[in-house]
Amino acid sequence: MNDELAEILGTGGGTALRVEENGINVIGESERKGNPRELFWPWFGANVSVLGLGYGAYVFSFGISFWQAIVVGLIGITVSFVLCGVIAIAGKRGSAPTMVLSRAAFGIRGNRLPSFISWLLCVGWETFLMVIAVLATSTVFTRLGWGGGTGVKVIALIVIGALIVGGGVMGFDLIMRMQAVITVVTGVLTVFFIVLTLHHIKWHVVSHIPSGSTQHLIGALVFVMTGFGLGWVNAAADYSRYLPRNASTKGVVWWTTFGSSVAPLILLLFGLLLAGSSHTFTNDVNGSVYGPVGALATILPTWFLVPFAIVAILGLVGGAVLDIYSSGLSLLSAGLKIPRYAAAGVDGVIMIIGTVYIVFISGNFIYQFEGFLITVGVLIAAWCGVFLADLILRKKDYSDVDLFSTAGRYGDVRTVPILTIIVTSFIGWGLVTNTYASWLTWQGYLLQPFGLGGKTGAWAYANLGVLVTLVLSFGATLVLDRKSVFEQEKLLA
Repeated sequence: MNDELAEILGTGGGTALRVEENGINVIGESERKGNPRELFWPWFGANVSVLGLGYGAYVFSFGISFWQAIVVGLIGITVSFVLCGVIAIAGKRGSAPTMVLSRAAFGIRGNRLPSFISWLLCVGWETFLMVIAVLATSTVFTRLGWGGGTGVKVIALIVIGALIVGGGVMGFDLIMRMQAVITVVTGVLTVFFIVLTLHHIKWHVVSHIPSGSTQHLIGALVFVMTGFGLGWVNAAADYSRYLPRNASTKGVVWWTTFGSSVAPLILLLFGLLLAGSSHTFTNDVNGSVYGPVGALATILPTWFLVPFAIVAILGLVGGAVLDIYSSGLSLLSAGLKIPRYAAAGVDGVIMIIGTVYIVFISGNFIYQFEGFLITVGVLIAAWCGVFLADLILRKKDYSDVDLFSTAGRYGDVRTVPILTIIVTSFIGWGLVTNTYASWLTWQGYLLQPFGLGGKTGAWAYANLGVLVTLVLSFGATLVLDRKSVFEQEKLLA
């Protein structure tokens, strides 16, 4: 074990773990530590989930070929996580959570809107990941003949919930150690999973899947981007904020991007090969009430089901832990006046209530979550465009004091960025559709006026709204906010 990993795991003589006292405050100079390479561990651990294998079936549901799906995966995963890498620079430059640094763009109280959007996305993701983990446990127990009914689900919910909430409450140091362990264990076991299921791949079937249209290609690309990197942009600076401010900027971008994208790229590729080889497997992933992990368990030998359960649960917990930590920070950034660990606890209660409802009451939830993902994806794309442009415009570090003062240089409520989010989100929602989620059928209202064939036309499922929103909010901020940022920077001279 190398010295860096030993230090993260706490086997190199480090101090005992304790509840993190820092919340949304700027990290003091004496507490900044580490180097950009350490960003690999949390980001790999959060994205090594076997859920990535299920995305192969999801991508094929857009009606594209294997080679088109490969292009979609490479571009969608890499580009979306590059956005995370760039936003992580802000953490190093400001030593504060992402949604606190966002105050520079939106104003102190004006930033409550994007903070709420961030909180909503994190809570949605952490609940989804916990649901999948509970159902995965039930599936494995059922296949082993040990029973996977209500009792097993309740126990799984308690154990998995304790891991997620415990990590979120304890905070940064424990999360870094958890993610290092998850990285090593899941990385090894995932290799075993791939080896054991190689014989299910039928290349002659995969290679003859017909190609889809440009609209289908774009729809799949947007889905991959929202399911991977765009789901993390609002948390990207939360784990780089402890780095010294003289840490390598290129290193921050590289290790965040590499750590977060390498596992999804491999998992998606193998998931495409599995899904493309069997219509039955694809249908199971898309339609099973036990989620994509349930379908994966059906193709494994019985003796490997317990290790598979470990890799599945740990991978999902790895993502959920980062989400609950960042959701707590978003809640505080939105104005809630409680300690950070209490905010993580509040989000944990909401996550558990949501999981209970989905697992024991509502049944199939995949399509509903896809609808949620695209809908909130438009909102987060709007925020991301504004934040990225604002970060690019700034040439100096953030002012620590002014991030917490309505009378400071960042202002109280900055109208232009807020209007940018509202207007671009309105446009974005008008260019997406969610036919499987009945509560979202109102979307897509601009497809007909823009000559894109309406809600049943060729562009209906391309979900252009996410990309359009990202580009529009980025461009609008570069043009309309340049002077304001310049004036703020002058005051820092």
